[in-house]
Amino acid sequence: MKRILVLFFIGMAFLLSSCSFLGDKNNNTAKDVLAKGSIDPNYGLNNVGYVPVYPFINNVNKPLDIFYGYDELIYVVVDNDETTIEDNEVLVFDQKTTLSFRMVIPGATDITQDRRLHCYVTGRYYPDKQNSPDLNLAAVYHMTGLGSGQLQFLDTLKHFQCDESRRNTSFRGTDDEAVRFTGLATLFDNTLYVSRTGPRNDVNSTNRPDNGILIFSPEGENIGFTNGLNTNESSIKSVVGVSAIATLAAPPQRISGISTSKNFFMALGENQQANLEYRALSIQVVQDPDLGLIYQENANFLNFDYTKADRFMYESNRFKKPEDIYASPSENGYIFVTDSETDSLYVFTSLGFEGINPPANSNFKKQVVVSFGGSGKDGSASGPYNFKNPTGVCYFNRTIFVCDKDNNRVCRYRLNSDLQ
Repeated sequence: MKRILVLFFIGMAFLLSSCSFLGDKNNNTAKDVLAKGSIDPNYGLNNVGYVPVYPFINNVNKPLDIFYGYDELIYVVVDNDETTIEDNEVLVFDQKTTLSFRMVIPGATDITQDRRLHCYVTGRYYPDKQNSPDLNLAAVYHMTGLGSGQLQFLDTLKHFQCDESRRNTSFRGTDDEAVRFTGLATLFDNTLYVSRTGPRNDVNSTNRPDNGILIFSPEGENIGFTNGLNTNESSIKSVVGVSAIATLAAPPQRISGISTSKNFFMALGENQQANLEYRALSIQVVQDPDLGLIYQENANFLNFDYTKADRFMYESNRFKKPEDIYASPSENGYIFVTDSETDSLYVFTSLGFEGINPPANSNFKKQVVVSFGGSGKDGSASGPYNFKNPTGVCYFNRTIFVCDKDNNRVCRYRLNSDLQ
């Protein structure tokens, strides 16, 4: 009996010590987390929500984008000094969030990886640095070995020659300087999507509009463009000011079961002057036997079924300045959107309903809203549920990663129902 009691107290001591996941119970951070409970109890269950997973990745200067790779390494793009493009970097962390490698890429803003473990980074290049040291144009750097530190550059997709419609055209001066590559995503077959913004968007020109998505083969050939999307006005298939793109193909690496869909999601946060009613969109790609690939709106997201949810991704003016969007490859297929204007992270289902599925053992039938953020009661945005200008977002193994840019950290969260 004494032995049983000793084992019991040892076990209790171990259990209490395990509270370090949220910090010591006397720690202010732990109190904040425990007091948080649900994100908003008025929307549903008070025992469902995201909780921080520590440690956060701290002391990263102005993180812009994050991607949890097929190689299960964490890639973070940082902007060390916003007054210059010369010191933007890609940082590589292992699963323990230990920094293992870093490299400078001028003007780097976004990163992704395909299933071959090839990495792509958007940045800038100098077409003639000796004679025009200030002139730089948009580029996508294609490389291997970034995760291992055995870096090898394979190709650079350079504006404007990488666009098939521009290969025989001349430089357009400041208009070409204004063009930006703003997002990257890959498909199951390693096809690459590159989102682009710019000032010239005449749909009747022989040159493609600047606003849109360029499509590249795994070998780097420009094999398509998203013809048919609205390049100048607001709609549920607009590409005005696209700031990010995401597909349904995402890590982890697997032989079968990965989505073969060519559909994609977009955030439209680049052009704040445009009066855009919808700033987070789902685009369907349909194969027509005569016309080829057709890019069209996903009208299913306009189904506001209030018996299933209280809020929706396609509500008018739902977002202010969405920076990034990511689609979970899990069976639930959640969509994550960061908004730097509202300092928030939003979570939607694959049908555009805001929230997550209620627990199986609950009587609650609607989606449970778990979106969170803001600057906090004191406006400092220093708490674990607060953000200050959030940018990149990704998802891996039931964990959300958010670049909290102006707090110089990458935050991690997991549903409390997923904690095991």
